[in-house]
Amino acid sequence: MDRIELRRTFGRFATGVTIVTCERDGAVHGMTANSFTSVSLDPALVLVSIGNNARMAAMLREGGQFGLNILGAEQQGLSNHFAGRPGEADIPFTRHGAVPLIEGALAHLVCTLRDVFPAGDHGLFVGEVLHHAQHGGAEEEPLLFYGGQYRQIDRAA
Repeated sequence: MDRIELRRTFGRFATGVTIVTCERDGAVHGMTANSFTSVSLDPALVLVSIGNNARMAAMLREGGQFGLNILGAEQQGLSNHFAGRPGEADIPFTRHGAVPLIEGALAHLVCTLRDVFPAGDHGLFVGEVLHHAQHGGAEEEPLLFYGGQYRQIDRAA
């Protein structure tokens, strides 16, 4: 199977963009992830898929709490930064307890690791939601990813 074509096929599914954040050994870490989904309301569970070779996978496997930051359209620079293309000089963090969160995100989730399931070259990290918050209103534009590019909602559709 052609991996490049498979990636393009997967890219036909539009997703939002999140940044996974945590603090380990006194340092804040973050990673852009668009493979995030809600799993259950009772108990409140979410899932994020992270490559086995990613540093964030090792950090989350250590346990503890982590944050999920759902990005707005104006936060593309932050998405790029945490996807390995540094550019943001001053990252605006806020906190919920010990968990660092991206200031200005559309929504925040604070989770504790509940399970990790191996899935090929990724791990499926299931977090139990301890805290959640929405910021702004429904008119706020999310940062979307489709076909390998950032996109915006066409409100006229």
